[in-house]
Amino acid sequence: MENKRIKVLIGDDSASNGVKAAAALRENDITAFTRKKNSRAILDSIINDAPDAVILDLSLQDTDAICLMERVKETLVKTPAFIIVSDIQNSFIERQVMENGASYYLSRPYDVQDLPSIIKSICTVPISSTCTDTEIMVTEIIQKLGVPAHIKGYHYLRTAILSAIEDSRLMECVTKLLYPCVAQKYDTTSSRVERAIRHAIEIAWDRGDSEVINSFFGYTIDNYRGRPTNSEFIALVTDKIRLQLKLA
Repeated sequence: MENKRIKVLIGDDSASNGVKAAAALRENDITAFTRKKNSRAILDSIINDAPDAVILDLSLQDTDAICLMERVKETLVKTPAFIIVSDIQNSFIERQVMENGASYYLSRPYDVQDLPSIIKSICTVPISSTCTDTEIMVTEIIQKLGVPAHIKGYHYLRTAILSAIEDSRLMECVTKLLYPCVAQKYDTTSSRVERAIRHAIEIAWDRGDSEVINSFFGYTIDNYRGRPTNSEFIALVTDKIRLQLKLA
């Protein structure tokens, strides 16, 4: 989506929420428009206006976000990315929403100024034929390990590994060097990069193929502690790809 402006539908036309969010997006060169908070109006707009992303409340006037996402998948071949907003901070509900196709779960209260970076991260252009061999290798590995491509942590993790391969010094201090490097590319903060990558690794560890994970990481990770830290994950993938590049 580098050659055109990202288009976002906000399923809420209230001044306090939808209109305010739309204004923040427009200030960052993102096309944004609001619709009434009911499934018919939102579905019609998704079909007719073809937004790249949809910001949607978990609960609507006549249904919920999960049901609406299902209707969209049944109706369209190419579906937009969904950001689900809720007043509820609950890990079970968040997991249900993500497993049913959402790209991001956002709990209120949140800073409306965070929306542009979230939108840009989930609407990043997928890998193309112009990508280098290294980019393809990184993408294939993190996908095989079970990191879902629709979450922003996937993009941050991919960029972090590519950056570390290009400049090994970034791994000397991940917090002070690598995270800021990634954050600058996505116009976000180091702490958000760290949290998103941690979340992506947690998902891979919980839902990924255990045989693939064990074959890749072996006994390099403390079984008692569970999943690897961000630094361990990035370092192991980086070292494996560097070795493959030397043998190629």
